Amino acid sequence: MSKPGILGTLQLAATLVFALPIALLGIQFLLDGKTLLGGGFVAVAVLMVVLEEYLTTPTDVPGAVAEKTIGKVAKTPDDEE
Repeated sequence: MSKPGILGTLQLAATLVFALPIALLGIQFLLDGKTLLGGGFVAVAVLMVVLEEYLTTPTDVPGAVAEKTIGKVAKTPDDEE
């Protein structure tokens, strides 16, 4: 997982809000015997989640810089020892 923390969790939840209905539609098509269409929808849903987790976009860069900066500035008591 490339984005741990609250923001990463919220981004994953937002992606799942869109990906799960597509996956369910694909499963319904698979159960109806329309394998090509069903498999396509399931593949699109899986790709949505995988790309969100592992693809770095230009909007991810400022967040990554901010997390590194905060990590250097705000040390926990365990880090200071």
